[in-house]
Order: sequence, then structure tokens, then C-alpha cells
Amino acid sequence: MFVKLACAAPLGLSCQSVEVEVDINKGQTNFGIIGLTDTAIQEAKDRIHSAIKNSGYTYPFNFRILVNLAPANIYKEGPAYDLAMAVGIVLASLDKNLDLKNILLWGELALDGSVRATNGVLAVTLFAKEKGIKTIIIPEENAQEAALIEGIEIIPAKNLKSVLEHLLGQNFLLPHRKTEREKISEQNFDLDMSQIKGQEFAKRALEIAASGGHNILLSGPPGSGKTLLARTLPTILPTLTEKETLEITKIYSVAGLLRTELITKRPFRSPHHNISATALIGGGSFPRPGEISLSHRGVLFLDEFPEFNRACLEALRQPLEDGTVSISRAKGTLHFPARFILVASQNPCPCGYASDTDQNCACSASTLLRYQKKISGPILDRIDLHIEVPRLKFDKLSAEEKSESSQNIRARVEKARTIQQERFAKSEIIVNAEMGNSEIKKHCHLDNESLNLLRSAVEKMRLSARGYNRILKISRTIADLAESENISINHLAEALQFRIK
Repeated sequence: MFVKLACAAPLGLSCQSVEVEVDINKGQTNFGIIGLTDTAIQEAKDRIHSAIKNSGYTYPFNFRILVNLAPANIYKEGPAYDLAMAVGIVLASLDKNLDLKNILLWGELALDGSVRATNGVLAVTLFAKEKGIKTIIIPEENAQEAALIEGIEIIPAKNLKSVLEHLLGQNFLLPHRKTEREKISEQNFDLDMSQIKGQEFAKRALEIAASGGHNILLSGPPGSGKTLLARTLPTILPTLTEKETLEITKIYSVAGLLRTELITKRPFRSPHHNISATALIGGGSFPRPGEISLSHRGVLFLDEFPEFNRACLEALRQPLEDGTVSISRAKGTLHFPARFILVASQNPCPCGYASDTDQNCACSASTLLRYQKKISGPILDRIDLHIEVPRLKFDKLSAEEKSESSQNIRARVEKARTIQQERFAKSEIIVNAEMGNSEIKKHCHLDNESLNLLRSAVEKMRLSARGYNRILKISRTIADLAESENISINHLAEALQFRIK
């Protein structure tokens, strides 16, 4: 008897259609799984055997069982094919030829026949909807996650027996009752810009970074507030749109970091400086999202920037430029989104006091030079805003008046983002930092006075072509914050303050 069922193979954040073909014939007992599979799928033979037996069905002994996961040229990994294979074997042994082309099965089996939760259900559900599949049968624990996708019937399965009874028309499972989506609303934060004393210049830089999606480097002596400034950046970022929410939630689903809730806060990731390049960028024998993808549409904070492995920092070059990371393996190439705001912080030297006016630096010239060389020029060139964060004086620290709140700053940021949404409504661009050469030429016009200033700056600061374009992008963001249609010389002059000298 031959049975065919629908399944899916996650590839990065997308999926490939997989047909689970089961063929059972009389002969010497044998169970084979083919179709370019990993060890977890080959081990499914024992799980399926026990699950069928413990679910009250007869395992087809004295039969040759062959399962093919087609197409055979797509690599498949993980235990999520268990449910489809087990259902196919039971239906084939019962000689039941059912029309299951509009049903996708997805889930891992336990030895007692229960269905366990798996990673990537959100991506699989979205794929099923795009392919016109009407129903998806998934583990009960994953039902709420899958229900984030509208327009497809979600059938939560507790065990193999209930799935088979449902398909055989003996005891139907109830579809998951979709609860109202969590509203993407104002978020509460433990930190607030009003808690930071002084540092107005750094706060202004953070406002610009949040408005235009620009990268920022904070440099200053120990205890000057660099980490606190970085951790307050999410408090002034605008709330997520529905599209951004779904993008982020899908990444966390594939990475296995999603529980059941919709992600409504912008990500803030702060990996330790001993992180490997694979963990930061993504990868593995079968690639998984790294920290830069988990920071998508949010903030990646790299504290103690020069202490990171040089290979890690150099690997950031392409993602910072393209907003995506491509990971190639012998089995194929996968693409993960990585549109994040990079916030890096560093001390100016190993002892930390090279830029401090009140304390002498104890580092030798060679030590200082060696420390500065830890971060390459190309990486620094990709960071838009370079900020010196000085140590605060006693008068500032003891002052009673509160600074401007995050809520007020966020209101200006959201206005600037709205202007950008209208500007880029007909493209995939969201913020000014994502502009390419054609968009810069179209939206960053300068008058003669501004052109003369920029010409002088390019010559004196020895700006690269990339640095030139980034100055224009920052100027455009500053103009948007001022709700100005054109970039004026004041906007350009402020942008030039933030470039590395």
C-alpha cells in the first residue's frame, strides 16, 4: 500500500515543500528512510515503532516499510517529520487511501505516542498558508504560536492516536480557538532617559540613531555611563509595526527561543565579548540565526568592543552594509535578515583614562596603538556616529532636576520615522540608514553652501566614499527630526560632529 502526506523542510526562515511517501509491501521485515536525512530522522524508526505500538495500533511486522522524504536533493534535519511518517505507516498498513493533500502534519513523537513541540512552527504555518494548504496538524504546545498566522485551520494534536482517529473520521479534533492578538502597544521599561544625568550630546546622538537606524560607538572612561546610555536606547525606539513583529517572531521561532507569545518589544541583545563568530553571525553544520539576526529590527549592544575576537568583528562587515547575512555550506546557502542598530562601547585605552581630563593615562604609546588597532578601519567606517562620553562632574551627578524623558524623545523619533515611511512607501526601505546610492541621490539634495562645507570636510577628515554617503544619511535624519523637507547647512554641520576625526 502507498500513502503520500504533506510536510515541510525549514530552510533558514523559509520552507521547502516535502512529500512524505510511505510504501509497505510484504517481505522481510525492514524499515528504511531515504531522502537526504540527518541522524535525528534515521533515529525516528525506533520512536515511530514504539509510538504506534503504545497508541493501540498494530505495527506492520513481516513487511518491508520504505519512507521517502521528497525531493531527495533537499537536506532534511530534525524530528519534526515523525508525526507524518507514523501516520503514513499506520494508514498504509490499514490500506486506507485518504485525500490528505490539503493537510500538513508536523511534530515529534515520544515513545508513548504523545506529540512533542518543535522549533520553526511559525515559519511552517506561514509556508502552508502561502501554498494554499487549508489545515495544519501540529503539537498542542505549538498551537498558540501557529495561531499568529491568520487564514489557516490549526489542529492541535496531543498524541498520535487522536490524530489517526481524526483523519479516519472516528473522533474529530477541535480546531484551535484563536484568541485576540496581543496589542502592540506602549511598553514599560525599567530604564528611562530621565534617569541619566547630563550627557546631552550622547543623548542627542542616540535620538538620531533611533530615528534613522544608524550605528553608534560610545567611547569614554570607566563609569561615564556608556552602558546605561546603550541600555536606554530601546526606550526611545518606536513601537513595532505588525510586519516587523511577524519578522522578529519568525526568527525567534526558528531559533527555538519563542514560547507562545507574540514578540512585541524590539530585541536588545548584549552578547559577552568571548562569543564565537558562529554564535554572533549565525551558522553551524545546519545554519541557525546568530545574535545579529536575533537583533533584527532592534539593538545589538557590543560592550567592551575592542575585546571581541577580531574574526567576530570583521564578520560584521557584510551584515552592517547589506542588512542580511548569507551562510554557505556544502548543503546549501541560507539567508537571515540582520537589520539592527549596532551600539558599541569602549574605553579609549586599556587603563581607560586616555580621554579623561582629570586622571592621567598609564598606558605607553605602543600599548595605546596596539589597543586602537584591535578595531579595523573598515569596521569604524561602517559606524555612523562616534561619540565621546566624558566623566561627569560632581555638580551634574548631584543635580536634582530630571532630564527629558524617553517618552518625549520617542515622540520625536516616531515623527521622524513617519516621515521616512512616507518617503519610502514604494520600496522595502524603512529607515534612512538603509538608503542606497539612488535613494541618497534622490532624497539628499544639498545647496551650494552645504556642498562647500561637505567638500571641505571630505578633504580635511579624509572621508571615504562610504563615509561621504553616511554623512548624507545622518544629515537626512537630522532634517527629518527637524521636520525639514530639505537638508540645510545646520543639519550637515551637526552630522559632521559625529564622524570619527
